[in-house]
Amino acid sequence: MPVFDAYSGLNIPQAGCVHLDGYHALQVVRARHLQYRPASVKTGDHAYWPFELQSDLGRINRDHEFLRVLASTVSKQGLGNPVTDLRLVNSVAGQLEFDNAFTTSDMVHLLLTFHSAKINGAPQLTIPVSVGPNVSYIYGGYPKGEIEFPSLVPDMHAIDQFLQVSPNTNTLTGRPLPAPSSVTVSVVNGSGVPNQAATTLNSLVALGFRGAGTGNTPVLATQLETLVEYASPATIGAAEAVAHSMTGAVTLMQAPTTNGAQVTVVTGTQFAINPPASTPTKTTTHPTSPTAAAAAAAAAAAAAAAAAAARAGFQPPSISNPTLAPWDPRACPLGMPVRSVP
Repeated sequence: MPVFDAYSGLNIPQAGCVHLDGYHALQVVRARHLQYRPASVKTGDHAYWPFELQSDLGRINRDHEFLRVLASTVSKQGLGNPVTDLRLVNSVAGQLEFDNAFTTSDMVHLLLTFHSAKINGAPQLTIPVSVGPNVSYIYGGYPKGEIEFPSLVPDMHAIDQFLQVSPNTNTLTGRPLPAPSSVTVSVVNGSGVPNQAATTLNSLVALGFRGAGTGNTPVLATQLETLVEYASPATIGAAEAVAHSMTGAVTLMQAPTTNGAQVTVVTGTQFAINPPASTPTKTTTHPTSPTAAAAAAAAAAAAAAAAAAARAGFQPPSISNPTLAPWDPRACPLGMPVRSVP
């Protein structure tokens, strides 16, 4: 499908297979104001071509495809051959910035180690986000458009999937998260909602966390993510344990905590504390497996987060593994004629 991006310079006026040199490849991977010409639009005037309206999310998805095609093309040169690998590394090393200790020999070793990897089967995930209410944000005196907020439940699911760990695992150490009873938490009201800090702390204490007081901080915007702050990497596990008890636009951040707590929650405008687990009742049905119970709980939490986002005017969270849109560039089928960019 013909595509155009006035900002990146991308301009492919005709559908079909196109050979991209480095200059035009950059136009593809930088495109985030993409327009396309569907069959219903007969004119080449870009003023009549619709925008895809995905911005960075669309660009990320296209970049995943671009890197997959690039890696597949390079691998066909024979990455199991040290001579070929050295020639490849030398051809690009001068155009890259990397750590001084990362040598050409290290690069060749990496190629030899991963030369048999199945590129088309490699997972490609995008951290989900939720777009805020449809208002134009101003920063530095200039409009910045819509703002993308984190969405905690699907975000953590994507990270756990990538790291291949269970949900209750410290993502830095691989060890289980600490029990709530061993974690001290303070809450600071960052949204200006009356009594929000006290209400939030009470809800966390009901889940077993140890309260360490409340406070207030200046309100910085009309829409704010909630911050789960930890003072050092040593307490990131405690912060993850607190974050796992929440849904909504929530993110972790290393920053000084208040009241001597291991973790400080700075409240935003779109979050919720999970309710305490209900006490199981006796029943004659077969017990649910832990895996099924965890999956059901995650699905319920994600649904609750999406519903809360909708009530706050946020769009539903994006997905971590989106498919390409019909207008997105993709690998050319074998045997198709290829032309140069006009």
